Amino acid sequence: MGLSARVLAIDAGNSKTDVAIVTADGEVLATARGGGFRPPAVGVAAAMDDLAGTVTKALTTAGLTSVTHVSACLANADFPVEEERLAATLRARAWGTTVTVRNDTFAILRAGATEPRGVAVVCGAGINCVGMRPDGRTARFPALGRVSGDWGGGWGLSEEALWHASRAEDGRGAPTALSHTLPAHFGLPSVYALVEALHLEHIPALRRHELTPVLFATAADGDPIARTIVERQAEEVVDMAVVALTRLDLLDEPTPVLLGGGVLAARHAQLNDHVEHLLTARAPKAMPQVVTASPVLGAALLGLDRVGADEGAQGRLRRHYGV
Repeated sequence: MGLSARVLAIDAGNSKTDVAIVTADGEVLATARGGGFRPPAVGVAAAMDDLAGTVTKALTTAGLTSVTHVSACLANADFPVEEERLAATLRARAWGTTVTVRNDTFAILRAGATEPRGVAVVCGAGINCVGMRPDGRTARFPALGRVSGDWGGGWGLSEEALWHASRAEDGRGAPTALSHTLPAHFGLPSVYALVEALHLEHIPALRRHELTPVLFATAADGDPIARTIVERQAEEVVDMAVVALTRLDLLDEPTPVLLGGGVLAARHAQLNDHVEHLLTARAPKAMPQVVTASPVLGAALLGLDRVGADEGAQGRLRRHYGV
């Protein structure tokens, strides 16, 4: 498409949205940040209206009204049919001549990979995994929670920790230090008091995420129950990665396995070390790597792939984002 091409890169997660306008030679013309993208909660129209404010700000800063290509990596685009519907909605906004929509996990993958080839597992509030090859083949999971076979992520870990702590306190389960460390985080005397506070919303439900680091700290102190939960999370991460590698015929080739999201990017030693140990056993040629780069970099790189940018442009863009 030539050096005159412009890419609008969008990484829209549940909690925040990042936008960048990038030239085909890797120069960043403008960036903007907005709130989360949550069509299931507010509806597609309202979510797109919120996104429009952030995009318009970036376009205005860049002195543009539209671009060559829109590369959007969006939360809650869990099925191809949802990606297609969201792409149609974005096309109607006329921000770009062409539009590609992917699940936001693809942004993590492309941010960490030197080419559009590899597997990414994201463990944040939930857990998800995608894989891709340069020929366009992809592997993915619905990642809708337990209903689609998933377990873990920050929300699932906190729930599991509370389950064990509650049963330990009332006698139904084995003793665990979690029955002390979890309520202590909120200055409460018992798990019963913590459960009551969560139920009555004296503690906002979203603050449950604060219990995940407490779980990891308790595991690091040697609590057997906490350690078992962490090890199970590692097994889930590796299960997803190995299945994606197998689907893409990459199991027997040196392939990057990118680990992202708040839980994996925090580099909890027990979790990440166990992930690497299990990958060594089950996918010896996998090359695990924690990704901390901004996901909008991945969305932008996917856009540069689409407009045929060269490696020099991609390197320039990576340097802009400190990678």
